[in-house]
Formats: sequence, C-alpha cells, structure tokens
Amino acid sequence: MTAKADEKQRKRAPSKRSLQTKARILDAAEQVFAARGFEGASIRDIAALAEVPLGLVSHHGGSKEELFHQAVARRAKELSRLRIEKLEARKALGPVSMRDVLDCFVRPYVSLAQTPGTGWMAYGRLVAHVSADPRWRTITAECFDPIAQRFIDEVAALFPGVDKALVAAGHVYTVAATLAYLNSVWRIEDLAAGAPEANAAGIDRLVDFCVAGTEAMIARGSA
Repeated sequence: MTAKADEKQRKRAPSKRSLQTKARILDAAEQVFAARGFEGASIRDIAALAEVPLGLVSHHGGSKEELFHQAVARRAKELSRLRIEKLEARKALGPVSMRDVLDCFVRPYVSLAQTPGTGWMAYGRLVAHVSADPRWRTITAECFDPIAQRFIDEVAALFPGVDKALVAAGHVYTVAATLAYLNSVWRIEDLAAGAPEANAAGIDRLVDFCVAGTEAMIARGSA
C-alpha cells in the first residue's frame, strides 16, 4: 500500500457499525456515570451494559476521564441549540420578560427529560455530578458556559446596571432547581397526596420559582 493510500485509509469515515457501537458505549457510560458518579463507575460495568468487549470501550472512549467528558459533551450541543432556537423564536415576537428568558432555558430540557426512553433524565443526573464538583471545571467551561453566558446576558439586559454576579447566581440556582425538580417530582407528588406534578403546570411553577428567586436577589442587590 502506498503512503497516499495508507493516509486515505486512516482518514476513512467510521463505519455505520462503528458509530452504532460508540453510541451504545456512550449510552451505557451515561447511565453508569449518572447512577454512580465518576468514582463509582467502572469501565467493566460500562462494557457489560453496552454488551461490548472491554477493549472496545477504551478504543471508542479513551481513558475513563475522556469517556466521562464525551458522555457529558455529546448532548450539550443539542440542548444549547434547542434553548437558543426557543429564545430566538420568542424574541422574534417582541420584547421579552425575565420569565420568557428563563422559560426558554428551563422548558426545553425538562420536556426532553420527561420523555420516556430518550436518556435525557440520566443526562440530568450526570450534569448534577459535574456541576457539584470543581474538578470538572474544564468540562463545564466547554459544554455549559457559552449557553449560560448567553442567558445571563439576556437577563442582565433587562436590568441596566445590575451586578452581573447576582444574575449569575440566579442562573446557577435555576439550574439546581431544574435538576432538583426532575429528580424530586415523586417527592412533590407524595407530599401533595398523589397530585400529578410532572406536567406543563409543574414546569410553569418551576419557572415561576426561578423567576421569583432571581428577581428577589436583584431587588435586594439594587436596594
């Protein structure tokens, strides 16, 4: 084989089978990391769940740290796109309120997570692990900071002269409330004697909560 042919062989696009295997591995990694965190997860368990030989996990995912990074990153771009599309569509209708902005951030993910069989619920648990651990700063900076800054800027623009740290805090609390809501709907329903919470009205209440909290911080900071 000539050098040129050899280079062409190396650059050949992955086969459909290879892409399907990698997707299965990332699905399994997402589930295992979400359930057990980084330390509790093992490559062996990921391979078993994906039903692939152990060596294929390393082949497609690299080291455990690289696999964790890939598991976090692969859905982040899609979620950011959905949030931006919703925000731009709302802005095209006219002036927006803070509630409009936060709804465009919160609702796309909650709706995805509440759709059975999509894997987005597990992804939320994975994001919770990342958000709670400063050692994953580089992952959050790459995967989540751009969209976070966009929405922080949108809220800050509604309050000229606001201390941006207050808006940033409101954003972090909004993310935390969203993840808590998704993982604790059952608890709300138990305390409310079984009244269903996982519905559009429940998302409305979550957004109301996030808006009220952020507004209260901004008002107190501006006093």
